[in-house]
Amino acid sequence: MSGAYILIALIISVGLNALFIWYIVKILSKLLYMSDNLGDLYITFRSFEEYVDELFQMEVYHGEPAIEELIERTRAVREEVENFEQIYSLTTEMLIAEEEDATWPQEEAE
Repeated sequence: MSGAYILIALIISVGLNALFIWYIVKILSKLLYMSDNLGDLYITFRSFEEYVDELFQMEVYHGEPAIEELIERTRAVREEVENFEQIYSLTTEMLIAEEEDATWPQEEAE
């Protein structure tokens, strides 16, 4: 009789463990998806910020208050995105390094 209870407990335990493993895999896949998207968002904001800085340096726009305000707001948004660095760094550390390497020769040419 006690062997039947142990068998039932074992079956329930295996079922619950399988359910927990499925749940953890599902949650981790969502975390990796969010990490990847936040990393892409960070890279996009960095590129946009660099573009606006370059635009501001042009003689035509140098000192333009609207562009200066745009630069400040862009930096503020980038800093907010950087607050989530622990999440997006899971998947994008190498991607960010590759992008920096890709833009580095262009900066030397200028």
